[in-house]
Amino acid sequence: MPMSGSVRSGAEAPKVRRNWLAAAALAAAVSVPVAALSPAAQAATTPGGQQKTVGVTTAAKSVKAVKAVKAVKAVKSHKAAAPKKTFDQKAAALAKTLVGDPYYYGGTSPAGFDCSGLTQYVYARTSRGIAIQRTAEDQFLEFRPISQRDARPGDLVFFHDDSDPDSYVYHVGVYEGGEMMVAATTWGQGVQYQNFSWAGDTVTFGTITH
Repeated sequence: MPMSGSVRSGAEAPKVRRNWLAAAALAAAVSVPVAALSPAAQAATTPGGQQKTVGVTTAAKSVKAVKAVKAVKAVKSHKAAAPKKTFDQKAAALAKTLVGDPYYYGGTSPAGFDCSGLTQYVYARTSRGIAIQRTAEDQFLEFRPISQRDARPGDLVFFHDDSDPDSYVYHVGVYEGGEMMVAATTWGQGVQYQNFSWAGDTVTFGTITH
C-alpha cells in the first residue's frame, strides 16, 4: 500500500504542471512586440468592458500637431523674408489713393489740395511722418537735388520757370517712376496720376530720404 506522502505528491503534480504552462504562455504573449500587432489587435479593455484603440489615434494627433507647427513656422519665415516697404514706397502708394480729390488753392487736405499742399500732406502721413515746408519753392530748397536716374517713387518732382535748375519752382508732384507722378493740378481737374514729360528739361528731382 503506498505511503500517504506519495499519494499527496502524485495528486499535486498535474496542478504544478498546469501552473507552469500558464506562466510560460503568458511570458510568450508579453514578448510579442506591440509594433507587430495589427491596429485591431492594439486595443485596451476599459473597466466597462469596452475596447478602446490606443497608439494609432495618438500617433495621428502627433502627426497633425507636427504639421501645424511646421505650417506656422513656414508662415513666420515667409513674413520675415518679405522686405519691408521704404518710406518712399509708402509715400508713392499713399499719393495714388488721393487721385480724384479736388483742387483748392492753398488746400492741404483731401477736401481740397494745391500742389505743395498735396506733397506736404503725403509726407506728413506716411509711416511716422516727415514734416516738410509748405510751398513748392521751399520744398525744392529743402530737398537734396538728384538725377532722374537716382530718383525713386515717393521722391518729389519740381517744375522750374526754365531749364535753369536754380530757377523758381512753381509746381511740384510726387514721383511715381518713369515719367509719371501724382500732383494736384488745377481747378476742375483735381489730383491726377499724370505724365510730366510735357515739361521737358524744366523738371528736377529731390529727396530727403536717401
